[in-house]
Amino acid sequence: QVQLVESGGGLVQAGGSLRLSCAASGSIFSIKTMGWYRQAPGKQRELVAATTSGDSTNYADSVKGRFTISRDNAKNTVSLQMNSLQPEDTAVYYCNANILVWVFATLRTDDYWGQGTQVTVIS
Repeated sequence: QVQLVESGGGLVQAGGSLRLSCAASGSIFSIKTMGWYRQAPGKQRELVAATTSGDSTNYADSVKGRFTISRDNAKNTVSLQMNSLQPEDTAVYYCNANILVWVFATLRTDDYWGQGTQVTVIS
């Protein structure tokens, strides 16, 4: 079983920064994509940033220029550097990964989620 563990959430003032990290562990053959989603109270979960094949990146329009996603393939980790945080960024942030895993000597593709980490931005 693959596990994703997030860290780095917390409470910051508007204009501040946080860096979220996510580590994947388990019977991993290869990680296809990794990304970050967030869900604010009363709202649906939305994509924040993701890495694609060749480490190409995609960002939600609301975070472009402020957030940066990075990936360390050797360590199976992904990070999200969040700068110029605003109150509207307040949400639970979830790490997501689509991974090729070993299951009884065969490879399968599965989607995994972390437990979520709270980010709160105050004025």
